[in-house]
Amino acid sequence: FLMGLLCLFLLAGCGIYSFTGASIPPGTNSFQVNYFVNVAGNKPGSTVEPGLDRDFTVALQDLILNLTNLDLVTADGDLIYEGDITEYSVTPMSATAENTAAQNRLKMTVFLTFTNTKREEDNFKKSFSFFYDFPADKQVYDVIDSAHKELFERITQDIFNETLAKW
Repeated sequence: FLMGLLCLFLLAGCGIYSFTGASIPPGTNSFQVNYFVNVAGNKPGSTVEPGLDRDFTVALQDLILNLTNLDLVTADGDLIYEGDITEYSVTPMSATAENTAAQNRLKMTVFLTFTNTKREEDNFKKSFSFFYDFPADKQVYDVIDSAHKELFERITQDIFNETLAKW
């Protein structure tokens, strides 16, 4: 009896937290991820990568679906993620003795507008960014799959931590 009471007390103490670290406000049942528009081409030095906007949007949806029990909806979500991809650029990072690039950096920046319809004090607008370094003797298209995997993982995890884990 005492052991059962202790287990019940511990489970009740977990409240709104999950094993993933998500802190979901009471009454929050759904989220929506609006299409992240790729406007990177408007920034000098950035390029537009076809399909980047779709792939990033899906990556964010998948992460939240996998780490929470929230339902994905297309309208009227309790939590709303929307924004733009504002930078997608390749720059040389280090030089060789012959003044050529030894390493390049692919950088991606996403501007997020987060709306929590249940707790307005959680609403914010913020940029999230990460980079992927690769050898200069490779083209972006040679490393694009691994680069996008890492960029999406890092940026979506940072967004999740900022919006739901409060880290």
